[in-house]
Amino acid sequence: MTPNNRFISLDVFRGLIICLMILVNTPGSHDATFAPLEHANWNGFTLADLVFPSFLFAVGNAMFFSMQKWKTITQTQVLAKIGRRTLVLFILGYLMYWFPFFETNTQGHMVFKSFAGTRIMGVLQRIALCYGIASLLIYYLKPKGAIIVSIFLLVAYQGILFWFGEPGHELSMIGNAVTKLDLWLLGPAHMNHGEVVPFEPEGILSTLPAIVNVVAGYLVGWYIQTAGKTRKMLAGLTGAGLVSTVLGLCWNIVFPINKNLWTSSFVLYTMGFDCLLLAGIIYITDFLNITGWTYFFEVFGKNALFIYLLSEVVAILLRASHLYKWLYEHIFRLSGPYTGSLLFATWFMLMCWLTGWILDKRKVYVRV
Repeated sequence: MTPNNRFISLDVFRGLIICLMILVNTPGSHDATFAPLEHANWNGFTLADLVFPSFLFAVGNAMFFSMQKWKTITQTQVLAKIGRRTLVLFILGYLMYWFPFFETNTQGHMVFKSFAGTRIMGVLQRIALCYGIASLLIYYLKPKGAIIVSIFLLVAYQGILFWFGEPGHELSMIGNAVTKLDLWLLGPAHMNHGEVVPFEPEGILSTLPAIVNVVAGYLVGWYIQTAGKTRKMLAGLTGAGLVSTVLGLCWNIVFPINKNLWTSSFVLYTMGFDCLLLAGIIYITDFLNITGWTYFFEVFGKNALFIYLLSEVVAILLRASHLYKWLYEHIFRLSGPYTGSLLFATWFMLMCWLTGWILDKRKVYVRV
């Protein structure tokens, strides 16, 4: 498989995930969202739950190709690259949750938003930590060592949740070990408040099994390159996807698939889906040579991080100015609450795509 084709498949996969991520994150109304685009309330799985682990998988996949360049630089330079990227991603995520840095107080005055109430963990923060730790694992322990550590993390994570969680409530929102650790280290003021109680879906402890999604993406990148564009490679990737999905379903019997806790069964299940999805993209683009549809997703994939940040920042500004609600209520909702909500999300996604298209035409690609 030529490098160009590999990167097209990767860009399409990553772009598809970013496209879905925007549709999930920016409906016209969260109270009028079609079921597949809503996250599972607790245990269970929906299409929306595939987005985040797939992005981590794509990070690992891309990481394989970037790490090939590390062979020509010193260990100090490698560590500097890993550290810088990890830190920048984490800070960007933290600033995004703090943004727009001002809020209205009880007297109606605009004041600077205090650090005391800012959320510390989040999506980009988890991506940063998973990237940094997975990179170090693979760099020092090589793929074989990273696989062993990954298996250990998945098995140990179940043990930690059941050992340190409240008896009988180990997998509940309140009694789980993830929340206990976050409350102790971060404090409730620095956690997500989207639920009835402070709960961090990107918790510190639950970041450990998420590292495996990145490692899996790396291994798939390695496998695709070494096996080449052959039907044997495609069969292997498809087989790995099926096995991982089935193992996830089997583990689900004793350790339920749960995105909020990022359970080990959830990791295996989503890894399987990602392998099957990527195999499908490779088959269509590289074996059938049907590529007329790919450019739309390539635009997202080439500037994935920037477009994700753009979508979140613009949505925050629209909500703060109440324009978000006005557009939905007075324009999109005319077609019905649910259809209008989806149309709003589609419109918002296309506006983000247009920005990406302009950048692509100018050969501008934002990298961290």
